[in-house]
Amino acid sequence: MYDLVIIGAGPAGIFTVLELLRRGSKKKILMIEKGQPIGRRRCPKSTTSRCVNCRPYCHITTGFAGAGAFSDGKLSLSHEVGGQLPELIGEETCQQLIDYTDAIYLEFGADTAIEGLLVDERVKGIRRRAIQAGLRLVDCPIRHMGTERAQEIYGAIQTYLQENGVEILFGTNCTNLLLTNSHCVGVLVERPDGSGQQEIRALDTVVATGRRGADWLEKICQEHGIAHQPGTVDIGVRVEVRNEVMEEVNQALYEGKFVGYPAPFRDKVRTFCQNPGGFVSQENYDNDLAVVNGHSYKDLKSCNTNLSILSSHNFNTPFNQPIAYAQKVGELTNMLANGHILVQRFGDILNGKRTWEKELQRTNVRPTLKDAVAGDITAAMPFRAMTNIIAFIQALDVVVPGFAAPETLLYSPELKFYSNRVKMDEKLHTNIQNFYSLGDSSGWTRGLMMASAMGVLMGQQLFERERRGETA
Repeated sequence: MYDLVIIGAGPAGIFTVLELLRRGSKKKILMIEKGQPIGRRRCPKSTTSRCVNCRPYCHITTGFAGAGAFSDGKLSLSHEVGGQLPELIGEETCQQLIDYTDAIYLEFGADTAIEGLLVDERVKGIRRRAIQAGLRLVDCPIRHMGTERAQEIYGAIQTYLQENGVEILFGTNCTNLLLTNSHCVGVLVERPDGSGQQEIRALDTVVATGRRGADWLEKICQEHGIAHQPGTVDIGVRVEVRNEVMEEVNQALYEGKFVGYPAPFRDKVRTFCQNPGGFVSQENYDNDLAVVNGHSYKDLKSCNTNLSILSSHNFNTPFNQPIAYAQKVGELTNMLANGHILVQRFGDILNGKRTWEKELQRTNVRPTLKDAVAGDITAAMPFRAMTNIIAFIQALDVVVPGFAAPETLLYSPELKFYSNRVKMDEKLHTNIQNFYSLGDSSGWTRGLMMASAMGVLMGQQLFERERRGETA
């Protein structure tokens, strides 16, 4: 019997436990993680030069620290970026949590330098051109850990947790919750040795399975009557250009966060996860879905900058499966690319033709994702999303001349699975007693910092109950 069981060892779950330890909690805690410890996470692509679709899961997205350990490690330090948590707990409280959480990252070795604080004529010029293009430049300081440094930091956190008595069960898949009369009493897991399933009882249960676990959590919510609602789903592409094109934004802001509502649909379209000198990467989900992402290192640099452009879509009655919808878009794109990522030049999209491999070999922008397959993104991308993306790229060309050049590369599919939003109050209580949902899988956060901050809040709430001797 445990006091607390946490499903998923990503940032939200990690920082829940960290905060409990920092406050002197005496709880008996178990973390259950489908993947491996940070030191045993290995992507073979560095030697194979292509994705081999690892089984039973992708090491890039699964394991201690989740996808964050292999991302570019950017911590967004503003409550305006990273999801809807401020709507739940208030902007001031959210910003205080972010500042507090940032200090913890610094304790474990995060770089003290902050990008995006510069306010000079270059930033004013970028903002002025954004206004002219109908876009909004979002001010957001960034602490960049870098992919390699992020792994070191999360490795240090993993060691700290284990040295302080936290039990972490790796290679273990949670299959269900255990409920008794709207009261969560634990979880059901598959034994690592394959000998069947095992019940694990706990006073409190936290599910923090990240984006890759959002569809699983949606099914769990439906099965057990956990109050939730369909939210926004993001469908888009990852864009890659030469560093020279993005030089001003890279130097002045490091990551330019732009938001627009292009005609004719007026859907929200935004940039996300900009990686100066970075590399485009592939991630694989359990259902064999291959999606594109990007990362950047502190030291190793490419000649290109990549960033995501995401088109947000909201659905109304009777449709209530936005995650499944996005997955179908991804599956169709994967089909065209024979299980890989599809890449196409922007000029070819405008000219109504596919891109051929030989054309990629004689352009200024050479793909950093070497096994991406040249083809036609528009054959799989929904018309509405594609129209939004094209209009946004053309608007961004006003801000960053050359961004909409014919040689600009678009990779697909870029999908963000956090559309199922679990209903909860400002103290993170759901309609199921002793059950909590955190991070990107909860639908309330998007990204490392906001998920970590939500974990800190969870730790504070649980400790206050412990201090008062409460069990519910």
